[in-house]
Amino acid sequence: MTKEEYLARAAAQDDWSPGWDAIDEAFAALYPGVEPAHLATLMPVRAMFGGPEHLDGVSFFPSPGGYQHLVTYGISNLYVDEESFGAEHSGWGYELTIKLRADDPDDCHWAAGSLGALARYTATSRRWFEPWQFVGGGANPLRVGSDTQLTSYLVVPDTEVPGIDTVHGRVDFLQLVGVTQGEFDWMAEGGPDRARELAERIAADDNPNLVTDLARTKTYV
Repeated sequence: MTKEEYLARAAAQDDWSPGWDAIDEAFAALYPGVEPAHLATLMPVRAMFGGPEHLDGVSFFPSPGGYQHLVTYGISNLYVDEESFGAEHSGWGYELTIKLRADDPDDCHWAAGSLGALARYTATSRRWFEPWQFVGGGANPLRVGSDTQLTSYLVVPDTEVPGIDTVHGRVDFLQLVGVTQGEFDWMAEGGPDRARELAERIAADDNPNLVTDLARTKTYV
């Protein structure tokens, strides 16, 4: 698409959201014909209207593998922006995903809160996430009020949805993987190489898509 074509479509379609459409297309390739549940951020609290929330929403795709595949909308550039056309990266260059062992998307709303907090952190601190980083949770359970042993996140490339090139630039999909406090401490002692090794250990244990299961008690270190 040329810039002229971009501007012409924007003028003809005032609700066009090319970045949003690109995310939808990437996930439609994995989940053809699936209409995901969507949790939208209320307009008054969105950052574009002066609020604190930097995500416009989170979609929940039911996987045949028995998990919900969540993806954010808003860390990349979703809407028409002439200055962003042809950029190297769209917004921060990624959207976050997580795969949760759950049948009902309503059981995953707590994770949408985690995703929103991480998007807010990036927008306010201007520090972005990359594969093989890890995010501590202060030894608190990932789901507040639960007895899960998972306290932290490992960041990996999404195992199923490859990055995409959009009119606003590159968008990669970075997947969060829930880990225990012991696993987090072990990674913190060794850095990215240990993060890769932990992901490999989890994947090799009949979990190639690195699904987060709050009921997990097994440790991989």
